[in-house]
Amino acid sequence: MTGADGFTGRHFAVEAASSGHDVIALKANLNDIASLNQEVLSIAPDAVLHLAAISFVGHGNDEEFYRVNVIGTMNLLNALVQPGLKKARVLVASSANVYGTPDVELIDESVSPAPINHYAASKLAMEFMVKTFFNKLPIIITRPFNYTGVGQHESFLIPKIVEHFRQRSPFIELGNLDVWREFSDVRAVAQAYRLLIEDSSVDLTVNVCTGHTHSLREVLTMTEEISGHKIEVRVNPAFMRENEVKSLRGDATRLRSLIGEWDSPLLKETLRWMLTAKA
Repeated sequence: MTGADGFTGRHFAVEAASSGHDVIALKANLNDIASLNQEVLSIAPDAVLHLAAISFVGHGNDEEFYRVNVIGTMNLLNALVQPGLKKARVLVASSANVYGTPDVELIDESVSPAPINHYAASKLAMEFMVKTFFNKLPIIITRPFNYTGVGQHESFLIPKIVEHFRQRSPFIELGNLDVWREFSDVRAVAQAYRLLIEDSSVDLTVNVCTGHTHSLREVLTMTEEISGHKIEVRVNPAFMRENEVKSLRGDATRLRSLIGEWDSPLLKETLRWMLTAKA
C-alpha cells in the first residue's frame, strides 16, 4: 500500500488486516525510481492499493500535483511490471473532482470529466496515464466522492468544523455554506476499496459514493445537536473558491454491482465518532 501513513491508508490497514490480508506499507519515495524498483521487487505484492497523492485542493505548489499524482503513479506502475514479478492487482485512487461541475443531478461514470483546478486535472491526467497500463496489469480506478472521519487533517472542511465545536469556539469562519456534498465515512470507503481489490473486475473506473448529499448548513446543524454547543458562523470571502462546485452527487450503481449493497454510516454517526474520539 502506498500512502499508508495518510488518512485513508491508516483506516484501510485496519480494514484489510481484519479481513485476513497482510498489509505492507511502501517506504520508498515514488519519485526515487531506484529505491522504488528495488522495494517492489523485494515485496513482490499480490495486490496494490495506491493512495499516495497530494489531495488537498488548496495545496500551494501546482507543479507538485503533477509530480506526485501523475509521475509518481507512473513510476509505481513501471516498478510493478519489472521482469520477474507476477501481475499484481492494482487499485488506483483518483477523485470525483475530475467531473468538475457537470450539469447533471446524478453523476455516473459516463459523465465527461471537466476538471476545474490543478488537483482534479492532475488526477484526470493520472487516469489517462494509468489506462496505458491496462494491457500490462489488472487495474481498477476509483473516483471517491467526499468522505471524512477521525484522523483527517483540519485543512479539510469537516474536521475543521468538528474541531471548532470540540473546542467550544465562539465562532467559525467558512466559505460558501450553500454547497452540497457526499460525506461518506472513511471506514466505509476503506471497506469498499478492500472489496474492490478482492473482486476480479479490471479495466474499470468506479465511483465510490452513496448518492446521499448534505449541505454545509446541515453539517453545522448536526454538529450543533450532537455537541450541544451553538457557534456563530462568519462567512469569509477569502474562503470562497473560484469555480466552486455547488453539488457533487454520485451514482453508485456500478460500485454496488461489483461489491453488493454497500453503504456508509449516516453522516450524523460519523460526526459523533469524530466529536467523541480522543484528540
